[in-house]
Amino acid sequence: MNKEKAVLELKSQLKGLKYVALDMDGTIYKGSTLFPFTVGFLCDLKKMGIRYSFLTNNPTKSADDYLLKLKSMGISATTDEIYTSSMATIDYLRLYRPDIKRLFILGTPGMIGEFEAAGFLSARDDAADKPDGVIVAFDTTLTYSRLCRAAWWIANGLPYIATNPDKICPTDRQVVLVDCGSFCAALEKATGRTPDVVIGKPAPRMIDGIMQRYGLKPHEIAMVGDRIYTDIVMAKNTGALSVLVLTGETKAEDVETGDVRPDVMVNDLTGFGKMLMEERYATTQGGGDN
Repeated sequence: MNKEKAVLELKSQLKGLKYVALDMDGTIYKGSTLFPFTVGFLCDLKKMGIRYSFLTNNPTKSADDYLLKLKSMGISATTDEIYTSSMATIDYLRLYRPDIKRLFILGTPGMIGEFEAAGFLSARDDAADKPDGVIVAFDTTLTYSRLCRAAWWIANGLPYIATNPDKICPTDRQVVLVDCGSFCAALEKATGRTPDVVIGKPAPRMIDGIMQRYGLKPHEIAMVGDRIYTDIVMAKNTGALSVLVLTGETKAEDVETGDVRPDVMVNDLTGFGKMLMEERYATTQGGGDN
């Protein structure tokens, strides 16, 4: 594809955009500090009639927990605007595995509560309480007994789903936060099995969940994030517009030397907002011939 054609296709996709999926840490905030441009960007999306949600691979907090965190930073959001890997897992089970009702979950109490609120039953750490399937997540309350029970059910061939592939969770503390992918690696050594399905980024299922929820098509969605190997790859895997911001992990030189190129690369959300506004303004004002 020549450069001129690529530019025209990008402009067309920007004009038709209906939904923006936003990574959180490194994209709208850093640690516990909100970027100064985030609120303005969200206001611009609303003015343009573009819906959005905040996506995260981290399932340790419930939607309500994330809403409280955002509120403490000055962002007013609704439950519909939060989409975690645990919520995407619930959507996946409802859509593709309606036969699974009782779950043994390696997850925090908050996450288990979300599954129970969604109508699933939580199996006890008891060989007599056989589940229909096993969910493994980033469990900061993990106990050895429950890890061993999960391994038992996995070794016995029960359906096995992981919420996210991350080996570690980023932190500014002097500690390594062992994440879901590392739990799965330990379980693979113990049982010889890998997850039947991995839900979180870069797998396409979080974007699939958004499309199912809102009746959208891939080209109507933009995935915005600071990581190539999760955010951008997920967008590529679904056909959504991939937008890389340089406010987090990835630097411009990483893109130059890497194998995966985003459709759009901007310094921060301000740059992407400006692109959207320009295309919407050109469309409404009849300036699209310039």
